[in-house]
Amino acid sequence: MTNTWGKMMENFFKLKENNTTLKTEVIAGLTTFLATAYIIVVNPSILSIAGLSYSGVLTATILVSFFSTLAMGLYAKNPIVLAPGMGINAFFTFSVVKGMGIAPEVALGAIFWSGIIFFIMSIFNIRVLLSKAIPTNLRYSISCGIGLFITLIGLVNAGVIVKHPATLITSGGFSHSVWIFFLGLLLTSFLFFKKVNGALLLGIAATALMSFTIKLPPQFLNITSASSYFSIPDFSLIGILDIKNSIGLGMAHVVFSLVFTDLFDSLSTFVAVSEAGNLKDENGDPKNLKKSLLVDSFATLISGFFGTSSATSYIESAAGIEQGGRTGLVAVVCATLFLPFLFLSPLLSMLTPLATAPALVLVGFLMMSSVSKIDFSDISEGVPAFLSMILIPLSYSISQGIIWGFLSYTILKVLTGKAKEIHVGLYIVDALCLMSIFLK
Repeated sequence: MTNTWGKMMENFFKLKENNTTLKTEVIAGLTTFLATAYIIVVNPSILSIAGLSYSGVLTATILVSFFSTLAMGLYAKNPIVLAPGMGINAFFTFSVVKGMGIAPEVALGAIFWSGIIFFIMSIFNIRVLLSKAIPTNLRYSISCGIGLFITLIGLVNAGVIVKHPATLITSGGFSHSVWIFFLGLLLTSFLFFKKVNGALLLGIAATALMSFTIKLPPQFLNITSASSYFSIPDFSLIGILDIKNSIGLGMAHVVFSLVFTDLFDSLSTFVAVSEAGNLKDENGDPKNLKKSLLVDSFATLISGFFGTSSATSYIESAAGIEQGGRTGLVAVVCATLFLPFLFLSPLLSMLTPLATAPALVLVGFLMMSSVSKIDFSDISEGVPAFLSMILIPLSYSISQGIIWGFLSYTILKVLTGKAKEIHVGLYIVDALCLMSIFLK
């Protein structure tokens, strides 16, 4: 029975053709899940500030992550996980609901309409056209910029980098958590050097165990209580979105902002992971791009219905790709791992941000390999690439880095007499960038 199941997986996902194995894909799926599992706890903590039920958002987060990631694996066959996006959830809470005074039900309706727009754009290949308009050097720089972004997230999670009122950020000093981070990073790097299967996964597990020396999870302190492990799903947010009042001129700028942010977050993710894992088609574009973008639009569409902010493709998927994952089986494994936490979500509190910090930094390091491919000898290519690469982490926004990169690329090409090198689709991208700037 096992051999039959293995052959089915081999034939459906074409494992040999993609130079991978069933074991590698399963390990990669588990690694990706551990790198993204934090969203199950973090997303509800942010959206609950907007007035949505914490338990309801937690259930919505898991369901959206499961269905969209499963669709990515089975339909687009790419090793990419989707879940409610960080940044988008903050925009939803602090800008739309708190800042503009829009009811959360209406804001969820705006999420739904942005999903409809995405779906239309994907059906008519508009998103594919925009992806192909991204210049080669900017593709490399976006991959590197996101690598730096992931690294910064890991360093912040470990306490290596902290806020400072005068210098914005500074070193956090050598606290207990920082020492654990460095030990975890050295161990994970060594395992990766030795080409140990599941190096990132083992590194996450080892760092998690070491992190218990700082503070034992409450589950360990109260092992006799079943409630420490078990929770009942809360489906109260499903279908509460207000579709009628979320459409109209008054909500146009909100819908557009959601569309723009999600559009370039997902496009840049596909570009970055395709670079990281060489997951490209014969034309050098991300593999199965149209199907992937359709799944991405589907994820946004169902997010509003289930009761959470927009789902998007996660750059942490690179963790599984660097672990050797190459097919949609990675996404299927990852999607399956989300479901049990409908009932076991308290266990995820044991997986602290510190536990995954070394893995994120190592993934960031690996994604920086594309920097050697950037043509810095040409100012019209090098400056936009540098801007996008450095502003993605420093602005803490993939979209902002992309805006600066695209606009400066077009302007410099025109100023240097190389306007013919500009893809027609890039002018559309520039127009969207400008609209995003002036509609804020």
